[in-house]
Amino acid sequence: MSLNPSSLLNEENSQEPKRNTECLESLELQTPSSFQDHPLQQLQLASQEVLEKAKKSGRSKCPRCSSSRMFYCYTCFVPVETVPTKEIPTVKLPLKIDIIKHPNETDGKSTAVHAKLLAPDDVTIYKYPCIPEYEENRHEIALIFPGPNSVSVKDIPFCLQKYTKKGVCGNDDDCSSEPFLKKAKIEPKEEKSQNDRISSNRSEGTGLKKIIFIDSTWNQTNKIITDERLQGLLQIELKTRKTCFWRHQKGKPDTYLSTIEAIYYFLVDYHQEVLKGNYKGQYDNLLFFFSFMYTLIKNAKCCAGKQ
Repeated sequence: MSLNPSSLLNEENSQEPKRNTECLESLELQTPSSFQDHPLQQLQLASQEVLEKAKKSGRSKCPRCSSSRMFYCYTCFVPVETVPTKEIPTVKLPLKIDIIKHPNETDGKSTAVHAKLLAPDDVTIYKYPCIPEYEENRHEIALIFPGPNSVSVKDIPFCLQKYTKKGVCGNDDDCSSEPFLKKAKIEPKEEKSQNDRISSNRSEGTGLKKIIFIDSTWNQTNKIITDERLQGLLQIELKTRKTCFWRHQKGKPDTYLSTIEAIYYFLVDYHQEVLKGNYKGQYDNLLFFFSFMYTLIKNAKCCAGKQ
């Protein structure tokens, strides 16, 4: 399989963004390649009135750490005081998602927190090198990353069946391996809720239970992707799509997606091509914050007289 750059997760721009305080307080401005269009208009989103009100109020305190933030705290993964949690939509996902964040990735520039805010029961964010050891369950886990052996979303069930037949080590002849030296940072196990059982049932027959995303720039990715705990996992490439992210990395094609875009597009493809479901916007609210910020920055750009 050829390299598919659409699944490279790039969140940080190499140049310092400019601020337009008259048009958009505290939000950084940079022109994305697709501002002439608005591909997010067709999303079926919950009311964003709560974000409109918060924008007018300005920055607010995080209820946990008391830091001044706009909309949400990107370190505590909670909305700020002016954004009531009950007014934020919750998305139930068919799979669990692990996001592995590079330690040098700036918290405030990452869209990974959007996934945690909007699908809190299904998303876990780890800061590298504190990540789980996936070896024992690799027959039910896949990694979103392009490479010569990457497969498309529709091929997931078939490929994971081969992993199961070979055993979790993926080797017919020798399943022995040395123990991993790095210890995993694993959250305490909780009793499965009814929603968890529903998600499990929806994934039954596909073999896939968890998907892993890497949250870093392309230049930072190599350190994570070569980690021994990620070796041997099934790698998935996404269809080529153009990003709407306003912090697009300089010199990279517009098919490099932000983390939340990659998660969203993967789930849409998985729903249609693996679960064989009729997609009716079930995961659109994953772009609840992303689409709102996109519009704000587009309007600020127009206000600044940029075309």
